[in-house]
Amino acid sequence: MYVLGHEVQAFEEEFAAYLGAAQAVGVGNGTDALALALRACAIGGGEEDEVITTAHTAVATVAAIEMAGARPVLVDIEPRTFTLDPQRVVEAITPRTKAIVAVHLYGQPADLDALQEIAATRHLQLIEDCAQAHGATWRGQRVGTFGAAAAFSFYPTKNLGAIGDGGAVVTNSATLAAQVRRLREYGWERRYVSSVPGVNSRLDELQAAILRVKLRSLDAANQKRAALAEFYDQSLARMGLVLPYRRCESTAVHHLYVVRSSQRDVLQEHLKAQGVGTLVHYPVPVHQQPAYAGRVGGPQSLPHTEQAAREVLSLPLYPELTREEARQVVTAVGAFAGTELARV
Repeated sequence: MYVLGHEVQAFEEEFAAYLGAAQAVGVGNGTDALALALRACAIGGGEEDEVITTAHTAVATVAAIEMAGARPVLVDIEPRTFTLDPQRVVEAITPRTKAIVAVHLYGQPADLDALQEIAATRHLQLIEDCAQAHGATWRGQRVGTFGAAAAFSFYPTKNLGAIGDGGAVVTNSATLAAQVRRLREYGWERRYVSSVPGVNSRLDELQAAILRVKLRSLDAANQKRAALAEFYDQSLARMGLVLPYRRCESTAVHHLYVVRSSQRDVLQEHLKAQGVGTLVHYPVPVHQQPAYAGRVGGPQSLPHTEQAAREVLSLPLYPELTREEARQVVTAVGAFAGTELARV
């Protein structure tokens, strides 16, 4: 019972119920979750299957597509939301296209109305990458329940994080869930008998036990994130930054609070000198990374993605951040706004 025992089974049931999904299958990490979701949908495996997604994402999204045996095709983002531009998706579809991976970036859902319609009319699979969007909603429905399957990560920094690696595939299809369960454990139909080529990607019992406890407070933690985001919205409104945009159709869960500035690098150094830690999510789009030169399809230039990579900056935001600490962030930004940003 140390592996795939009671805690994993209980967490799978509780997480599926929280999302309003039929099935959740615990796996080793979020990258595996996306790769296994694609494989369970019969995508990849030697036929040059293409999967359309965004270049403005953690490289794990693209790594997972390649792990599944498919070719990533990267398209541009909507500049306000940083999520997949549905029109660019349509332009990238070829006879080899089999799926769309919609990344709900920074806790903000992608345009699920448009992407669902594209997937349905073009007979493609819609797979949701929910690694940063635990608890987010689209028109009142939790993300992770719209496509054929969804991938979640429980890396420690996520809205629902374990104390180590972990992931889950979520689906409303009993057939897909059964296939993921086979794939995560060597393709076993029964012990020691592999019906399909599989892998070893199992959610650990200890991580599942921790996740069961933390799941109970996920909504409360997301509310704390939302309150901090609102405080930043109000306090930073006149400081020369482009603040996060919120879709009216969705409820974001503020995994990250990402601002834009044409003086991003100078601002980041200023904040570092003031004792405020920041990160860039993400500094190099996947299509420009050396490892993926010539390996991905799609346009050679993605202007909105490339501009975002030059301008985005993630300010501190997490449930344990105090209001006083958030005020220190605002004060530090304000000191910069009075000089550099006032002149741009």
